Amino acid sequence: MKYLYYILIATFLIFTSCEDKKKASEVKAKTTSENKTVSKKNSTSEKDTISVDSSKIQEKEEVIGAGYPKITQKNLKDFLTEYGNKNPETKVEISTRLGDIVIDLYEDTPLHRANFIYLVKQGYFNETFFHRIVPNFIIQGGNSDLPSTNKKRFKLGDDYLIPAEINGRNHFKGSVSGAKEYRENPDKKSAPFEFFIFLGPLTSTSHLNGNYTVFGRVTKGMDVVEKIAKLPADEGEWPLQNVYIKAKVL
Repeated sequence: MKYLYYILIATFLIFTSCEDKKKASEVKAKTTSENKTVSKKNSTSEKDTISVDSSKIQEKEEVIGAGYPKITQKNLKDFLTEYGNKNPETKVEISTRLGDIVIDLYEDTPLHRANFIYLVKQGYFNETFFHRIVPNFIIQGGNSDLPSTNKKRFKLGDDYLIPAEINGRNHFKGSVSGAKEYRENPDKKSAPFEFFIFLGPLTSTSHLNGNYTVFGRVTKGMDVVEKIAKLPADEGEWPLQNVYIKAKVL
């Protein structure tokens, strides 16, 4: 009987121990499974967030030119005339790290005015530079060495020139004119994406007058123009430190 008692006790202890281990094992497995589920859920959530952010970035890039036809030499007069009638603004502010420049646009150069307002509203000038500076002469803006600038030009229309609207107006200190491409241009058409502000003496305007369209004037910030013109530049007249532009319609 004594031995039988011990055998029963030992059997009970062994059985209980196995049950406890089994239960412990089941709990651990369940916890691990839940952790995997949570981990997978979090991973999916992070991926979704990244996907949404990328979508927003892509959408932001595609805003430029959205809803408008690409401007070509064939449609530019009709497009800019219609756009100008619907967007009659004549005042633009250009912000730089050296201060702000306010420009008034002339109404008697309607194609240049409409084109400039269009580019400002489309955000083209943002993140371009005053990329050429000639002390006591001009500062020129609207270009950059960033890939984004060429992408913007491609979306808006990269093969059109604006017909000359010279109207007998000469250059003066603070005048804003359309730049021209260096290739042969007997019709004196303006390159649509670049402009220059004249600040030199009137004796330096002889080759400019009658050849470049003056479509606006600086009404505030000529001191900023002077500061930019005095910055150190390389042999190509490009400032050693980029002067970023941010433009908005006032």
